[in-house]
Amino acid sequence: MPPAPETRAADAPAPRRTVPLDRHEALRLLGGVSLGRVVFTERALPTVRPVNHLVDGADVVIGVPDDTTLASLAAPGGTSGAVLAYQADLIDPVAHLGWSVVVTGYAHVVADPAELARYTARLRPWVDQPTTAALRIRADLVTGFRLEAAGTAPRARAAVTAPCPHPGSGPGTA
Repeated sequence: MPPAPETRAADAPAPRRTVPLDRHEALRLLGGVSLGRVVFTERALPTVRPVNHLVDGADVVIGVPDDTTLASLAAPGGTSGAVLAYQADLIDPVAHLGWSVVVTGYAHVVADPAELARYTARLRPWVDQPTTAALRIRADLVTGFRLEAAGTAPRARAAVTAPCPHPGSGPGTA
C-alpha cells in the first residue's frame, strides 16, 4: 500500500461538527449501505469483522458463513446470544462529510427456513464464501451522527436514541 500523501494546512477541510441522528434516521441511513463491521468478544478480546448486512424493520441482519466464529455467537432455540455492536458509515474521504451509525443488541439465529432463504437471497457477500446462516441483531441501542461542515444548518437536531426499555421491544419487533 502506498504511503498516505502529506496534507498541507491549505488542503485540510474546513471545520466539521457532529450532529446526532435520531433512531429512525440512523436505521434509514444504515439500510442504504450493505457493508459494515460487527464487533464481538472472542477469547476475552474485542474483535471486529467486516460483514454484509440488511436492515429489516429495527433489526440488523448479517450474513454468516458457517465456518466462522460469528456462527457461534447466537444461542440456539431462539434465546439471546452474545451482545454485538454493528457499525457502518458513509464518509467522503475528501470532503470529510457523511455519517456513522452503531447498533448494539443481542444476537439471534435466524432459524425459520423461509426467513433465512429470504435473507440469504438478499445478502450479497463480498468474499467468495456462501452465506449459509444469518444473525439478527435486535437494535436495543442505536446511536449515530452526521458529519457536517461547521457553517451549515444542522439537518437533524434530535438527541441520540436511548436504549429500548426492554430488549426486543423496539419498533419493528414482533
